Amino acid sequence: MRLLAEHRVAILLHEGIRSHQGKTGLSYLRYGQASVVALIDEQCAGESLSRLTGIEKKVPIVASVSEALQHNPNVLLIGIAPSGGSLPESWWLEIKQAVEMGLSVVNGLHVPMALIFGNLQPGQWIWDIRQEPKNLSIGTGKARSLPGKRLVTVGTDMGIGKMSTAVELYRAAQKKGIESKFLATGQGGLAIAGDGVPLDAVRVDFAAGAVEKMVLDFADEYFLLIIEGQGSILHPGSSATLPLIRGSQPTDLVLVHRAGQKHLLDLPQIAIPPLTEVIKLYENLASGGGIFGDVKVKAIALNTAHLNAENAQKEIDKVKQETGLPCTDVVRFGAEELLSEAIAIV
Repeated sequence: MRLLAEHRVAILLHEGIRSHQGKTGLSYLRYGQASVVALIDEQCAGESLSRLTGIEKKVPIVASVSEALQHNPNVLLIGIAPSGGSLPESWWLEIKQAVEMGLSVVNGLHVPMALIFGNLQPGQWIWDIRQEPKNLSIGTGKARSLPGKRLVTVGTDMGIGKMSTAVELYRAAQKKGIESKFLATGQGGLAIAGDGVPLDAVRVDFAAGAVEKMVLDFADEYFLLIIEGQGSILHPGSSATLPLIRGSQPTDLVLVHRAGQKHLLDLPQIAIPPLTEVIKLYENLASGGGIFGDVKVKAIALNTAHLNAENAQKEIDKVKQETGLPCTDVVRFGAEELLSEAIAIV
């Protein structure tokens, strides 16, 4: 399944524009191929998208699916990712309304909607993204012997821009003419790319194997595989980070961090160590004490969306001095610096 340019998408984003729970929808708005005709967020209806998000697109924000239908969408994308993947009943009623009006649905929630909405019109479909691939096995470390490069984005927390960093690096690689592929591992990335592995839908025994299989499938065709990171090794609720690293056997890491963040966003009692310590942690983890090679964090992608341009540059300079590594906000300033100076493949 894949969203194409001819699709007209309305994104369900209730309470998501002002919170990190809307990252799936906002990421698709920024990077997706299909035309987004409306955002649905009752909290922000009528407000300016660019002022709220910094995304310079002229897309109206409306209060309900009923209002979104006035913009003639043919697809509803569930753009919110609440904890546990559950939605309030009132939002479910809006999804039901969209289906009854003939809209197809892109669903990134854990609940499979194809089983709920069974009687679809001709040409109408439901894409349940979080479905475990078939014929999986455990990881074996085979990706370590591949000749190309495998870059994984890792983070100090959840929801800080690992997917956006991976997409921006992929775009920069494409501009340079590098044979590269963005490999999605979450619902937002899959909605954009159309393929990949929804890692949090895979049973833990097969998670590393699922990533390994994905990497092996594309390794012969592309020199550089840019793999979307998930979770954080610092977060007690993160189950995807280690199998992602073990399955992909990365040659390079890019660390993603939100400027100035001192603790986990949802768990303020858990402090984020100094970045130099986080770098050592990820390098030791990826290298496995040397048995998987000498894997290094090559650069820092700093999320400065909450800062003005002047303060963003100050934070970037501060992190460069603290870590001795190249650093920039790849969404704000582009990823070319990190690709050419840090990844050292051009």
